[in-house]
Amino acid sequence: MSNKEQVQETQHAFLVAWGWFAKQIGLIEAMQAVALSQQKYKHTPQGKVLEFLVAVLAGLEHLQDISLAAHPLDMDQAVAEAWGQSGWADYSGVSRTLSSLSWPEAEALVQVLEDADQPLIQAELAELCSGKQRIQYDGDLTGLPVSNSSQSYPNAAFGHMVDEIQLGYQAAVVSLVSPTYRRLWLSVAHHPGDTVSCSQAEALVLAAEARTGLRPRRRTELLRQRIEAFERQMKPTQHRLEVQQVGVDKAIERLRQTRQQYQQQQTILANLAANEQMAHSNEASVSALALVRSRLQATEERCRSREKILQSAQRRLNKTQVYWAGLQATLQQLQERLARFESDNERNAMPVEAEFRLDAGFSTYENIALLIELGYELYTKAHNHRLVTFLKDQTDPQSCWSRVGSNAEMTAWTGFSSKHCPYPLDVGLLRFYTGHKLKHSALLHFGQDLVCHNLPAWFNHYNARQIIEAGIKESKRVFQLHRLKVRSEPAIYLQEHLVIFAANFIRWASRWLAQQAQPGPTSLDLTKLGLKRQVQVGAHVSAQVIEDSHSKLLKFSQYSIFAGKVLEVSNSGSHLDQVFTL
Repeated sequence: MSNKEQVQETQHAFLVAWGWFAKQIGLIEAMQAVALSQQKYKHTPQGKVLEFLVAVLAGLEHLQDISLAAHPLDMDQAVAEAWGQSGWADYSGVSRTLSSLSWPEAEALVQVLEDADQPLIQAELAELCSGKQRIQYDGDLTGLPVSNSSQSYPNAAFGHMVDEIQLGYQAAVVSLVSPTYRRLWLSVAHHPGDTVSCSQAEALVLAAEARTGLRPRRRTELLRQRIEAFERQMKPTQHRLEVQQVGVDKAIERLRQTRQQYQQQQTILANLAANEQMAHSNEASVSALALVRSRLQATEERCRSREKILQSAQRRLNKTQVYWAGLQATLQQLQERLARFESDNERNAMPVEAEFRLDAGFSTYENIALLIELGYELYTKAHNHRLVTFLKDQTDPQSCWSRVGSNAEMTAWTGFSSKHCPYPLDVGLLRFYTGHKLKHSALLHFGQDLVCHNLPAWFNHYNARQIIEAGIKESKRVFQLHRLKVRSEPAIYLQEHLVIFAANFIRWASRWLAQQAQPGPTSLDLTKLGLKRQVQVGAHVSAQVIEDSHSKLLKFSQYSIFAGKVLEVSNSGSHLDQVFTL
């Protein structure tokens, strides 16, 4: 070590190391360049946002833990300097800065986060594409509940969260299956708590495509066939509409004629009544008057009857017109989709193979058709139990069931057609026990994979989407996303993005730090430390921070779990583009 070495103490060792990496990728400089319309007193508002990010990386449960934890983050000068700050603000100052963020400011900060880890995502995509591997996306919607009696969370709404109806928000997330890191987050979208999964399928796909810049070839030939079939299906309704319109026109004409006849008979009756008074009521005139009155009464009844007939015909016509308008709107939507998809294909010089795995909440038949037309290999589950009931009725004691799991069996049909879905699907019926109760569910698939030839592989591949469910659990249990640390909606939106960024950032930083490590018995092996342990342990252990002109070193204290270990980073550390060469 040089004689000019500097030594500091820290209680948050990994936060220091992550600060070194944040500088390496330019995150700190980019964050400080965001214009925030807040005054600086002792600390800049950008520095307070960075402090919030560091608190997320540390897995702090509450914002006040910045200042009130056993080892307060805002008292750790080594961490502040590692993150390019002269010091940290009290948690109350961080809270005020976050509460004052506007939507444009929060969006600008989120853009910095997305720009910062975009090289990581692009490197993984490049590896997938170079190996001609399929890009695999998982999407989900997760609830972020708050107190049901709270009135201070803007635009919170009651919705289904954690198997209950609770007040809060929904976060729509998309993850990428990564060959290096297993899972990388691509996007998160903020929604009120009453948002339901089936309304977000297309948004998840478009968010993934916007982040990766890649998309498969749209299946315009299928969509064109669907439009042609739909136009044929519209013809009976069009014919019925024409017939009903003619029926209404006839009913109107018949009612007009009957009313005209009624008016003529009224005139005749009035003339007879006048003549009767002049003739002093002779017997013949009385008889004629009675006949006309009888005919007038019959005509009046006929008017009422034909009014009812017209009303009934008009109701049928109105119902058909509404249905026809819906068909026309659907046709227009499909035609506009076709034009958009044809344009997508023209501008997509290098289409990729990609798949989406979604749970049952997303898989309405319309969403299934849309994802098929978008060009994806689709793995999902049945949206409602009616299909499961129908499939159960198709089985008998002679049906062939394959063991696909320790407690699950499956039988399947290929080319399954439904009047609700324009495309044939692969459908698998599952049966399994929960306790002593036999339950059933259905898997759905569309694409080139011959899933019905290998049911265990189909079952396991779909259930591998648990990777996103594990990611959601990680975001809540490790990064404490389920505890919203602020009550301003732009700041809540920022917290959601900070959490998914933190998960990517730590995985990326670990790889870089492992690259920097010098082989030796005292070097800390980060490859044996999972993300959870790094956050919950590594970010809260004591160490000496030793720096000279050549390197920076973390020497873990004898009172930490990493006693006797060191973590060293060269001051001429690998450039960003070299981080991907491991």
